[in-house]
Amino acid sequence: MTEARYSCALVTGASAGIGAEFARQLAPYCATLVLIARRSERLVELAGELERAHEGLRVMPLEADLTDPSARLQAVGHLLSKGLVPDLLVNNAGMGDYGEFVTSDWMKIESMLRLNVEALTHLTHALLPTMIEQGKGSIINVSSLASILPIPDFAVYAATKAYVTSFSEALRIEVRDRGIRVMALCPGPVHTEFGQIAGRGPNTDFGAREWFYVPQGQVVAEALAGIAADRPRVYPGLKIAVAAAAISLLPIAIIRLVMSTRPRK
Repeated sequence: MTEARYSCALVTGASAGIGAEFARQLAPYCATLVLIARRSERLVELAGELERAHEGLRVMPLEADLTDPSARLQAVGHLLSKGLVPDLLVNNAGMGDYGEFVTSDWMKIESMLRLNVEALTHLTHALLPTMIEQGKGSIINVSSLASILPIPDFAVYAATKAYVTSFSEALRIEVRDRGIRVMALCPGPVHTEFGQIAGRGPNTDFGAREWFYVPQGQVVAEALAGIAADRPRVYPGLKIAVAAAAISLLPIAIIRLVMSTRPRK
């Protein structure tokens, strides 16, 4: 194992997709890797895979439903009781809902708000003081390109990601002089299980062209390079970065017009 860059890294939503990819790419650079998700079997399988591949690495899988405040507190308490103070927090857990807001299921919307907004904020609030005490730490909040767009049929999801990006930018200013790095990761379309959960039927088409998708590995590699370089925001993939730059230059009236012509569900 190479010399650890992080003494303890914590990744939420680590059982699949971008979260699992974060775990795999971080494994060579961590002494301890904490993986949190609801699906314990997948976590245990991934933990075994990583420990076999990286001698000396300690992987701790923690099953937790992060939509539950008590489960979040229990997970943090478990870590601190073992003397584990994460110096890297990857708030990756999230979910979406694709379809008109008026026909959405409120229970699903509420879970999305709790996971995308509340859980991310709560975990950051719980772990940030210990990072400040040790004078170092990094936080990657997984947002989305959707955070800079009002997207019909993705209204609440895009709004939650707008929160994540704004929160990350403000928090970065607050804690930067205390040795803490904060970055918003804003990927565009990525092939994960996100679509299965966000969709309301078997044939969900989000309207994104295949050429616009960015591989999971590239998303995570650019994220880790970005936090190492202390970048405030990363749009992984050249096409996504160019799209984000173009969107930032458009007046809101043009954005409204473009969004109104977007293919609808």
